[in-house]
Amino acid sequence: MKIKNLFLIALMAMGLSVMAQPNYKPSPENLKARSTFQDDKFGIFIHWGLYSMLADGEWVMHNKNLDWQEYEKLAGGFYPAKFDAAKWVSAIKSSGAKYITITTRHHDGFSMFDTKYCDYNIVKATPFQRDVIKEIADECKKQGIRLHLYYSHLDWRREDYYPLGRTGKGTGRTKHGKWEDYHKFMNQQLTELLTRYGEVGAIWFDGMWDKDIYPDDMTPQTWNLNEQYELIHRLQPACLIGNNHHLVPFAGEDIQIFERDLPGENTAGLSGQDISKLPLETCETMNGMWGYKIIDQNYKSTETLIQYLVKAAGKNANLLMNVGPQPDGELPSVAVQRLKEMGEWMQVYAPTVQGTRGGVITPRDWGVTTQRGKTLYVHILNLKDKALFLPYAGNKLKKAVEYASKKAIQFTQDKDGIWLKLPQMPTAPDYVLELTFEKDLPKK
Repeated sequence: MKIKNLFLIALMAMGLSVMAQPNYKPSPENLKARSTFQDDKFGIFIHWGLYSMLADGEWVMHNKNLDWQEYEKLAGGFYPAKFDAAKWVSAIKSSGAKYITITTRHHDGFSMFDTKYCDYNIVKATPFQRDVIKEIADECKKQGIRLHLYYSHLDWRREDYYPLGRTGKGTGRTKHGKWEDYHKFMNQQLTELLTRYGEVGAIWFDGMWDKDIYPDDMTPQTWNLNEQYELIHRLQPACLIGNNHHLVPFAGEDIQIFERDLPGENTAGLSGQDISKLPLETCETMNGMWGYKIIDQNYKSTETLIQYLVKAAGKNANLLMNVGPQPDGELPSVAVQRLKEMGEWMQVYAPTVQGTRGGVITPRDWGVTTQRGKTLYVHILNLKDKALFLPYAGNKLKKAVEYASKKAIQFTQDKDGIWLKLPQMPTAPDYVLELTFEKDLPKK
């Protein structure tokens, strides 16, 4: 392993940012967007592309070693006749989510927008001939939902994505182009996305991890992130950059992403990196897959989804919950039902998560806390008792109530903390208490 790699890994181990945009100073608009992003707390991820036609998830091209020339024939039959951007955005808005992150180009290389830099896109290569990203962008603006755009750094089809990484090796590519051409192509497409689709809240990169078999290639320099990040911040200074590379954020990134785990957890093996001071987001599937899979009906319960959102907020993070649309253009009915039920909960409890930050009491087995100003929200998710001790004594508690009913909760406070006497054993999905203190709570 080369010396520069040892240095890179050492920096990551210490939790220090590696230079991608070394002279980057976030603009006032960017800093404001970061705060708004943290206030939002809840977004919906959409994985949709040609792969939905095979109904076997977004990795089907790799998993089945499908020849790229055969796979691209799917475009000739892609006609999602039931796609309705207004209906999509309305269903998502009803859930209480504040933003949508949608795939513009996934690892299969197919562009879901009208791009002049390749014909392999939804307008030129399919009989549908509609720019779904444009329709969603227009509808998001109309309905007041922020739009974030997913963009893959990885491509299983293009010849200039070379040398090949650890995935997509069975797709039949025999010719190899120039890596520099691939970078140019990506930046050209990013320019289109940032100049033709209105205000973009964030660019959500994915796929850099594909080159981790070549440690030298897991650097911002190899991926030319400096130029790419400068381009994004120049075109839209408020646009946030997140990169799902499973590493400590590079300089120039504005949010930190965790995949299938809350910050500080690593049950899926994808989120072992240190937690930075940037705004945090964790992405998770509503069922088992990101893209539509016909046999995957293992949807998480509404209670589980609500608790995941609350746990994310308690860790000072957003939840980006995924939905995989069907090939006909509709959102799965179970997913729509889950969105509706989450929205019913959010109609009451949204102020206890949105606009808050992680609470002064760190997450516990019984639940989490969130806070805003002088108010601490205690989210009890798992308590088989009628009393709860909070180890916080740095501020005088003036009032404690049930959040929903505003009924008073008995409490005592001493130098060790606060004892709360509950009227009954808490029930799922989330029993929320509202505690008002004399002074503003300290920020984490």
